[in-house]
Amino acid sequence: MKETIQADWIKSEAFNLENCCNDNPLNILGPHFVNGQWITRVWMPEADEVNIIFKDKTYKTTTLNHKWLFEVTLPEDPKNNYQINVLRGGVSHSQQDPWAYREEWMGELDRHLFAEGNHHHIWKKMGAHIHEEINQKGVMFCIWAPNAKSISIIGDINSWDGRHHPMQKRLGGIWELFMPIMKEGDAYKYEIRTQEGHIYEKADPYGFFHEIRPQNGSIVSKLNDFDWEDSSWITNRDSSSQINKPISVYEMHLGSWMHDSIENKYIEKNGQIRSSVPAADLKPGTRFLTYPELTEKLIPYVKERGFTHIELMPISEHPFDGSWGYQVTGWYAPTSRYGTPNEFKEFINRCHAEGIGVILDWVPGHFPKDKHGLAFFDGCHLYEHGDPRIGEHKEWGTLIFNYSRNEVRNFLVANLIYWFEEFHIDGIRVDAVASMLYRDYLRPEGEWIPNENGGNENLEAVKFLQQANHVLFQHFPGALSIAEESTTWPMVTEPTNVGGLGFNLKWNMGWMHDMLDYFEIDPWFRQFHQNSVTFSITYNYTENFMLALSHDEVVHGKSHLLHKMPGDDWKKFANTRALLTYMWTHPGKKTIFMGMEFGQRQEWNVWDDLQWELLEFEPHKGIRNLVDDLNKLYKNEPSLWKNDFDPYGFQWIDCDDTSNSVISFMRRENESNEWLVVVANFTPNFHGSYKIGVPLEGFYKEIFNSDGSKYGGSNKGNMGGKETLKYNIHNYENALEIVLPPLSVCIFKHQLKQ
Repeated sequence: MKETIQADWIKSEAFNLENCCNDNPLNILGPHFVNGQWITRVWMPEADEVNIIFKDKTYKTTTLNHKWLFEVTLPEDPKNNYQINVLRGGVSHSQQDPWAYREEWMGELDRHLFAEGNHHHIWKKMGAHIHEEINQKGVMFCIWAPNAKSISIIGDINSWDGRHHPMQKRLGGIWELFMPIMKEGDAYKYEIRTQEGHIYEKADPYGFFHEIRPQNGSIVSKLNDFDWEDSSWITNRDSSSQINKPISVYEMHLGSWMHDSIENKYIEKNGQIRSSVPAADLKPGTRFLTYPELTEKLIPYVKERGFTHIELMPISEHPFDGSWGYQVTGWYAPTSRYGTPNEFKEFINRCHAEGIGVILDWVPGHFPKDKHGLAFFDGCHLYEHGDPRIGEHKEWGTLIFNYSRNEVRNFLVANLIYWFEEFHIDGIRVDAVASMLYRDYLRPEGEWIPNENGGNENLEAVKFLQQANHVLFQHFPGALSIAEESTTWPMVTEPTNVGGLGFNLKWNMGWMHDMLDYFEIDPWFRQFHQNSVTFSITYNYTENFMLALSHDEVVHGKSHLLHKMPGDDWKKFANTRALLTYMWTHPGKKTIFMGMEFGQRQEWNVWDDLQWELLEFEPHKGIRNLVDDLNKLYKNEPSLWKNDFDPYGFQWIDCDDTSNSVISFMRRENESNEWLVVVANFTPNFHGSYKIGVPLEGFYKEIFNSDGSKYGGSNKGNMGGKETLKYNIHNYENALEIVLPPLSVCIFKHQLKQ
């Protein structure tokens, strides 16, 4: 009777294995002590014959209960010290048995921290890890999918057939399987069977490397085999806050900065030729640069320009080039379009060696609906809200994370720490923060749900952002956390312990819109819009602001920066020089998008590269020279950055000369008491003797003039500087009588007497 019950149970379990609905394969597979005997069962679909090799002896198996369930009695507990010899289709091979390894990978503390949303290093457990289990090398797989009926590892190792390698369900909705037959470089996915019997093939949410699109599988990759050489950089960075230092950022998209001919193959260090990675709509005959090629070309270019940081538009794996990277499917992997994770690490390593920080665009606000991604991951709304009034951005065609679920917040917070810890990045810019903060963002009435208090604030997203920033600065006190937040939400850059969101910088979207609107109008009409230039100072100290002219302002019919300007070419270039110089002298950190530094004419196109040929022409060289010198001046003059967020750092001299569209102000810093005088003329009118008041008498050296011939200007200036004269103006007893070139910004520095 017992034997009959046992046989029926085994057949039932085997039936479930065959139909991919067994969540406890270790209950039947591997070595088991049954009725005083050690019985080993092996699951091997479509095998013709299976033998067990144990202590140099071959044991023939039988298939008494199912054609694919091979069983044998061994003289003692074999543990994992046996091999399986498989004959299938006339071909035989030997391998280890995955179900001989029974130890749990995710410990009780790991599960507890993950369940409460506080496992800040969860990627060290989740995903695919090259691992040695009981003296056997292989890959440990671990995934969270609490609603799945069964999950299998699929890949080339089993012809992508989910019947072969079912995973073991553990507590907390965790699934595990150690695969001794897999290694680094193997492609894989999770085949997830839902409670309703539907089958989804999902890439690994915690995968460290993914296939090049259009393929979308994950690839087993080592995580800790890179030798970093930037310890002094990291130590110096984290020893103090970065926001009281000069920050000048070159925002860029790796795939459209520069391309190479598809004929010029990239040759790896081992001599192998790497396959080209063209985009579907790339110029015929061109290809992306690899991470190593970008290391050799981009880093020297950015260093020569004088930028302190590179900001990379999202490089996390994404399936569609046209999303610019903002529709992420591989959160823990740099995109394979340009190379391997270690090659990207070397890119950052070299940036640090050259004194350049690296900022990544981070997109925790939404994710795409691609079938291999997070959407409906285990047959339920796991990562996203189930109600589309909370869980979907219809205009973007994307889903919104369920920030109220601890494990989802953990996935994102740990991802933030992952990029800093594993890739040594220096900062993040969080995209579309406003879309996270407001439940009614881009939603008509009736298509959103108020919060528990009846308001439109997304309280769960607020909690998530506060947690993310709090944890980030706990681990990396020298990090930059920059919010792209376009509303008047208060305390974005205040610490979380006083109720702020915890960022340390916020893009000043108001300044950007005001300035672009101002510069796009004919200079004669600017006299009626002086407020556009001056208004930003009235709220400058409400947040820690970064001035940004970003990629969003040079696409979708908006024109590139140069061609936003009115007038002929001379006026376009002069206006561009004036705007950039005013930007560098206005309080706040700086960001410009690639191409602005030399006057790109065409709108940015993600499938094209920049118009490098324009640098054959002097006006474009002039813009580049201007940006180079602005960055040098900026870093050398603490008055331009040390007191950015302190009212002491800025003082108007005159902001009321509307008829001439001229403004003048001082930038100061409180340690050396040095200060600069900035005078901007936003019309094409030349002023040969323009007077401004200054606080001290003496000589004021002209240290910068955007109209210089080096920059493509008319070279009208002040012969190196001006002595003050006694003249009461602007509430000062001393004045400078200066030459003010057309469409220009001039900077003067008071020279202390020796």
